Amino acid sequence: MNASPEHQRILLDVADLDRRIAQAERARTKPAQAARITELVAIRQEQLRELTNLTGARDDVRTELTRLESDVKLVEQRRARDAERLAAATNSKEAQALEHELASLAKRQSDLEDIELDVMGRLEDAEAAVAAQQALLGTTTAEGSALTAQGKADVAAATDLGAQLARDRAAITANLPAGLLADYDRRATNSAGAALLIRGTCEGCRIVLPSTDLNDIRRAAEDAVVSCPECGCILVRTEESGL
Repeated sequence: MNASPEHQRILLDVADLDRRIAQAERARTKPAQAARITELVAIRQEQLRELTNLTGARDDVRTELTRLESDVKLVEQRRARDAERLAAATNSKEAQALEHELASLAKRQSDLEDIELDVMGRLEDAEAAVAAQQALLGTTTAEGSALTAQGKADVAAATDLGAQLARDRAAITANLPAGLLADYDRRATNSAGAALLIRGTCEGCRIVLPSTDLNDIRRAAEDAVVSCPECGCILVRTEESGL
Protein backbone atom coordinates (compact mmCIF):
# COMPACT_ATOMS: atom_id res chain seq x y z
CA MET A 1 0.00 0.00 0.00
CA ASN A 2 1.08 3.54 -0.71
CA ALA A 3 0.10 6.77 1.02
CA SER A 4 1.59 10.23 1.14
CA PRO A 5 4.00 10.93 4.00
CA GLU A 6 1.59 13.63 5.19
CA HIS A 7 -1.24 11.13 5.50
CA GLN A 8 1.04 8.67 7.24
CA ARG A 9 2.01 11.33 9.79
CA ILE A 10 -1.67 11.99 10.48
CA LEU A 11 -1.89 8.35 11.58
CA LEU A 12 0.36 9.28 14.53
CA ASP A 13 -2.30 11.72 15.71
CA VAL A 14 -4.95 9.07 15.20
CA ALA A 15 -2.91 6.58 17.23
CA ASP A 16 -2.49 9.12 20.02
CA LEU A 17 -6.22 9.82 20.03
CA ASP A 18 -6.99 6.11 20.07
CA ARG A 19 -4.69 5.66 23.05
CA ARG A 20 -6.44 8.48 24.90
CA ILE A 21 -9.87 7.17 23.88
CA ALA A 22 -8.93 3.77 25.31
CA GLN A 23 -7.80 5.42 28.54
CA ALA A 24 -11.06 7.34 28.77
CA GLU A 25 -13.04 4.16 28.16
CA ARG A 26 -11.15 2.36 30.93
CA ALA A 27 -11.82 5.29 33.25
CA ARG A 28 -15.50 5.18 32.30
CA THR A 29 -15.98 1.43 32.73
CA LYS A 30 -13.48 0.81 35.51
CA PRO A 31 -13.25 3.92 37.69
CA ALA A 32 -10.29 4.05 40.08
CA GLN A 33 -12.66 3.96 43.06
CA ALA A 34 -14.39 0.72 42.03
CA ALA A 35 -12.09 -1.71 43.87
CA ARG A 36 -12.25 0.22 47.13
CA ILE A 37 -16.03 0.64 46.85
CA THR A 38 -16.42 -3.12 46.40
CA GLU A 39 -14.18 -3.67 49.42
CA LEU A 40 -16.21 -1.19 51.48
CA VAL A 41 -19.47 -2.91 50.55
CA ALA A 42 -18.14 -6.18 52.00
CA ILE A 43 -16.77 -4.38 55.08
CA ARG A 44 -20.08 -2.60 55.64
CA GLN A 45 -22.04 -5.85 55.40
CA GLU A 46 -19.82 -7.41 58.05
CA GLN A 47 -20.13 -4.31 60.23
CA LEU A 48 -23.92 -4.42 59.88
CA ARG A 49 -23.95 -8.06 60.96
CA GLU A 50 -21.81 -7.19 63.97
CA LEU A 51 -24.07 -4.24 64.78
CA THR A 52 -27.10 -6.53 64.64
CA ASN A 53 -25.41 -8.93 67.08
CA LEU A 54 -24.39 -6.14 69.44
CA THR A 55 -27.83 -4.54 69.29
CA GLY A 56 -29.45 -7.88 70.07
CA ALA A 57 -27.12 -8.39 73.04
CA ARG A 58 -27.87 -4.88 74.32
CA ASP A 59 -31.61 -5.43 73.98
CA ASP A 60 -31.33 -8.69 75.92
CA VAL A 61 -29.59 -6.84 78.77
CA ARG A 62 -32.25 -4.13 78.66
CA THR A 63 -34.95 -6.78 78.96
CA GLU A 64 -33.11 -8.36 81.88
CA LEU A 65 -32.83 -4.97 83.60
CA THR A 66 -36.53 -4.23 83.06
CA ARG A 67 -37.42 -7.58 84.65
CA LEU A 68 -35.16 -6.88 87.63
CA GLU A 69 -36.63 -3.41 88.10
CA SER A 70 -40.10 -4.98 88.07
CA ASP A 71 -39.01 -7.59 90.64
CA VAL A 72 -37.53 -4.88 92.89
CA LYS A 73 -40.73 -2.86 92.65
CA LEU A 74 -42.82 -5.90 93.60
CA VAL A 75 -40.60 -6.57 96.62
CA GLU A 76 -40.86 -2.92 97.68
CA GLN A 77 -44.63 -3.10 97.41
CA ARG A 78 -44.74 -6.26 99.51
CA ARG A 79 -42.47 -4.70 102.14
CA ALA A 80 -44.64 -1.62 102.33
CA ARG A 81 -47.76 -3.75 102.66
CA ASP A 82 -46.23 -5.99 105.34
CA ALA A 83 -44.92 -2.95 107.23
CA GLU A 84 -48.48 -1.56 107.33
CA ARG A 85 -49.81 -4.91 108.51
CA LEU A 86 -47.10 -5.13 111.19
CA ALA A 87 -47.94 -1.67 112.44
CA ALA A 88 -51.57 -2.69 112.79
CA ALA A 89 -50.91 -6.20 114.18
CA THR A 90 -52.12 -7.02 117.68
CA ASN A 91 -51.24 -10.67 117.64
CA SER A 92 -47.62 -11.37 118.64
CA LYS A 93 -47.41 -14.51 116.54
CA GLU A 94 -48.66 -12.67 113.46
CA ALA A 95 -46.25 -9.84 114.22
CA GLN A 96 -43.34 -12.25 114.48
CA ALA A 97 -44.25 -13.83 111.15
CA LEU A 98 -44.45 -10.44 109.49
CA GLU A 99 -41.09 -9.42 110.94
CA HIS A 100 -39.52 -12.59 109.54
CA GLU A 101 -41.06 -11.98 106.13
CA LEU A 102 -39.89 -8.37 106.16
CA ALA A 103 -36.34 -9.53 106.89
CA SER A 104 -36.53 -12.03 104.02
CA LEU A 105 -37.90 -9.35 101.70
CA ALA A 106 -35.15 -6.93 102.69
CA LYS A 107 -32.55 -9.59 101.87
CA ARG A 108 -34.31 -10.34 98.60
CA GLN A 109 -34.41 -6.66 97.67
CA SER A 110 -30.74 -6.21 98.54
CA ASP A 111 -29.79 -9.19 96.38
CA LEU A 112 -31.91 -7.94 93.48
CA GLU A 113 -30.41 -4.46 93.72
CA ASP A 114 -26.89 -5.91 93.63
CA ILE A 115 -27.80 -7.90 90.54
CA GLU A 116 -29.45 -4.78 89.12
CA LEU A 117 -26.24 -2.79 89.56
CA ASP A 118 -24.27 -5.50 87.76
CA VAL A 119 -26.77 -5.57 84.89
CA MET A 120 -26.70 -1.77 84.66
CA GLY A 121 -22.93 -1.97 84.24
CA ARG A 122 -23.33 -4.60 81.54
CA LEU A 123 -25.93 -2.44 79.81
CA GLU A 124 -23.57 0.53 79.86
CA ASP A 125 -20.85 -1.60 78.22
CA ALA A 126 -23.32 -3.00 75.68
CA GLU A 127 -24.55 0.48 74.75
CA ALA A 128 -20.97 1.70 74.39
CA ALA A 129 -20.21 -1.25 72.10
CA VAL A 130 -23.27 -0.46 69.96
CA ALA A 131 -22.30 3.22 69.76
CA ALA A 132 -18.73 2.34 68.76
CA GLN A 133 -19.96 -0.04 66.06
CA GLN A 134 -22.42 2.58 64.79
CA ALA A 135 -19.57 5.09 64.55
CA LEU A 136 -17.43 2.55 62.68
CA LEU A 137 -20.31 1.83 60.31
CA GLY A 138 -20.84 5.55 59.83
CA THR A 139 -17.19 6.04 58.89
CA THR A 140 -17.36 3.21 56.35
CA THR A 141 -20.62 4.53 54.91
CA ALA A 142 -19.23 8.06 54.63
CA GLU A 143 -16.13 6.85 52.80
CA GLY A 144 -18.24 4.74 50.47
CA SER A 145 -20.59 7.63 49.73
CA ALA A 146 -17.69 9.99 49.01
CA LEU A 147 -15.97 7.48 46.74
CA THR A 148 -19.22 6.71 44.93
CA ALA A 149 -19.86 10.41 44.31
CA GLN A 150 -16.30 10.91 43.08
CA GLY A 151 -16.54 7.78 40.93
CA LYS A 152 -19.73 9.03 39.29
CA ALA A 153 -18.09 12.39 38.61
CA ASP A 154 -15.02 10.69 37.13
CA VAL A 155 -17.18 8.42 34.94
CA ALA A 156 -19.14 11.44 33.68
CA ALA A 157 -15.89 13.30 32.94
CA ALA A 158 -14.42 10.26 31.16
CA THR A 159 -17.61 9.87 29.13
CA ASP A 160 -17.47 13.50 28.03
CA LEU A 161 -13.75 13.23 27.24
CA GLY A 162 -14.26 10.06 25.24
CA ALA A 163 -17.00 11.69 23.20
CA GLN A 164 -14.82 14.74 22.51
CA LEU A 165 -11.86 12.58 21.51
CA ALA A 166 -14.08 10.55 19.20
CA ARG A 167 -15.21 13.78 17.51
CA ASP A 168 -11.58 14.85 17.16
CA ARG A 169 -10.72 11.51 15.62
CA ALA A 170 -13.56 11.75 13.15
CA ALA A 171 -12.40 15.21 12.13
CA ILE A 172 -8.76 14.31 11.48
CA THR A 173 -9.56 11.02 9.73
CA ALA A 174 -12.17 12.55 7.42
CA ASN A 175 -9.64 13.27 4.67
CA LEU A 176 -7.52 10.15 5.06
CA PRO A 177 -7.67 7.58 2.27
CA ALA A 178 -10.20 4.93 3.22
CA GLY A 179 -7.78 2.11 2.47
CA LEU A 180 -5.07 3.60 4.67
CA LEU A 181 -7.45 4.14 7.58
CA ALA A 182 -8.82 0.62 7.23
CA ASP A 183 -5.29 -0.78 7.22
CA TYR A 184 -4.45 1.24 10.33
CA ASP A 185 -7.64 0.12 12.12
CA ARG A 186 -6.84 -3.51 11.33
CA ARG A 187 -3.32 -3.21 12.71
CA ALA A 188 -4.51 -1.24 15.76
CA THR A 189 -6.39 -4.28 17.07
CA ASN A 190 -3.04 -5.94 17.87
CA SER A 191 -0.55 -3.07 18.06
CA ALA A 192 -0.22 0.69 18.34
CA GLY A 193 -1.55 0.87 14.79
CA ALA A 194 1.06 3.44 13.76
CA ALA A 195 4.26 4.63 15.40
CA LEU A 196 7.32 6.70 14.68
CA LEU A 197 10.54 5.07 13.62
CA ILE A 198 13.16 6.95 15.66
CA ARG A 199 16.85 6.18 15.29
CA GLY A 200 16.08 2.65 14.20
CA THR A 201 13.63 1.99 17.06
CA CYS A 202 9.91 1.37 16.67
CA GLU A 203 8.13 3.63 19.16
CA GLY A 204 5.17 1.26 19.13
CA CYS A 205 6.96 -1.73 20.67
CA ARG A 206 10.25 -0.01 21.68
CA ILE A 207 12.33 -2.58 19.83
CA VAL A 208 15.47 -1.67 17.89
CA LEU A 209 15.06 -3.09 14.41
CA PRO A 210 17.75 -5.34 12.92
CA SER A 211 19.94 -3.74 10.27
CA THR A 212 18.50 -5.98 7.56
CA ASP A 213 14.98 -4.70 8.25
CA LEU A 214 16.23 -1.12 8.43
CA ASN A 215 17.92 -1.58 5.05
CA ASP A 216 14.64 -2.77 3.54
CA ILE A 217 12.83 0.24 5.01
CA ARG A 218 15.59 2.54 3.80
CA ARG A 219 15.12 1.28 0.25
CA ALA A 220 11.33 1.65 0.36
CA ALA A 221 9.73 4.51 -1.56
CA GLU A 222 8.79 7.63 0.41
CA ASP A 223 5.08 6.95 0.00
CA ALA A 224 5.33 3.23 0.75
CA VAL A 225 3.52 2.09 3.88
CA VAL A 226 6.10 0.06 5.81
CA SER A 227 5.54 -2.13 8.83
CA CYS A 228 7.39 -2.93 12.02
CA PRO A 229 8.53 -6.54 11.65
CA GLU A 230 8.07 -7.05 15.41
CA CYS A 231 4.65 -5.59 16.31
CA GLY A 232 3.16 -5.06 12.86
CA CYS A 233 2.25 -1.39 13.25
CA ILE A 234 2.72 1.14 10.44
CA LEU A 235 6.13 2.74 10.78
CA VAL A 236 6.04 6.47 10.07
CA ARG A 237 9.37 7.76 8.81
CA THR A 238 10.71 11.23 9.55
CA GLU A 239 14.10 12.91 9.63
CA GLU A 240 14.50 11.38 13.12
CA SER A 241 14.26 7.85 11.82
CA GLY A 242 18.00 7.55 11.30
CA LEU A 243 17.69 6.02 7.86
